[in-house]
Amino acid sequence: MSLLHPSNKEEFEKYILDVENFPKENVVFKDISPLLANKFTEVVTAFSQAPIDWSGVEHIIGIESRGFILGSALAIHLNKGFIPIRKKGKLPPPVYSQSYQLEYGEDILEMKEISSPSSVVLVDDVLATGGTIQAAAKLCERNNFSIKAKLFLINLTFLNQLKESNPLIHSLIEY
Repeated sequence: MSLLHPSNKEEFEKYILDVENFPKENVVFKDISPLLANKFTEVVTAFSQAPIDWSGVEHIIGIESRGFILGSALAIHLNKGFIPIRKKGKLPPPVYSQSYQLEYGEDILEMKEISSPSSVVLVDDVLATGGTIQAAAKLCERNNFSIKAKLFLINLTFLNQLKESNPLIHSLIEY
């Protein structure tokens, strides 16, 4: 179920474009650029209203790359620290690495090794097959982070059943 009131969901959806055959054949990419250009403040505010005990959260973790945009803005909005999870080779050592499957390929995510445990919320733009968020969660576990929630702008529920099996998953829009 979407975190948004139906009228807000419809308003947000007006700004999300479907781009067919991107980044490869038979993939329909959800372009959120127009939504961020027109409703960015509303998106961040909606994220901050997710049913999470924010007082127990120390850091927001944004997953490259659109998760950086959403996560860093949410961290500022809530006065929390921000930690990036990046693609391989973008962070200086020491890092933890985790390979994962995308709906259209394979990749590796990395996260800085951080010595102090933390309570975190993971943020990304789209939950598709779940490979990216599962890799990010494994990186958090290796850092001894306690994941309080996993927030997404869009959950493509037809590609995953993660929401049914994972109460930590929240999304503003579901398809």
